[in-house]
Amino acid sequence: MALGKGQPAPDIAQKTFRGLLDQGPVLLAFYKVSCPVCQLTLPFLERLRGSSVQIVPVDQDDTEAAAEFDAEFGTRTGHIDNEDSGFALSNAFGITHVPSMFLVEPSGSVTWTSTGFFKRELEELAARAGKAIFRPGEKVPEAKSG
Repeated sequence: MALGKGQPAPDIAQKTFRGLLDQGPVLLAFYKVSCPVCQLTLPFLERLRGSSVQIVPVDQDDTEAAAEFDAEFGTRTGHIDNEDSGFALSNAFGITHVPSMFLVEPSGSVTWTSTGFFKRELEELAARAGKAIFRPGEKVPEAKSG
């Protein structure tokens, strides 16, 4: 079962991202390059860069596949968590579907989670980040399951 809102982030996440967490909240966005819902979601998350929330995509593939995804979708890979690592970070968060996203506060608490693409949830995240994620007039689906 995936980690829920209000729970502490796993120790591995707090240790891996301590330097970033010292600077403010970190959004960990777990994805796979072959996932159509991830292909929809990650470019929107990129729009939050430069906000009060630091975006860290966590690719469950290899570095080469992540680089190809980045080139095609205009994203920036933040961390690789794949078979080589035993999916240590993904397992610690209880990932069962992608995309799965967790907002981790500097205190280590998870304050927002989402799995799949849900426009309303992403708008909540954007409000928290203080930056628009969707543009006026842009056709955005209300939801796509992960």
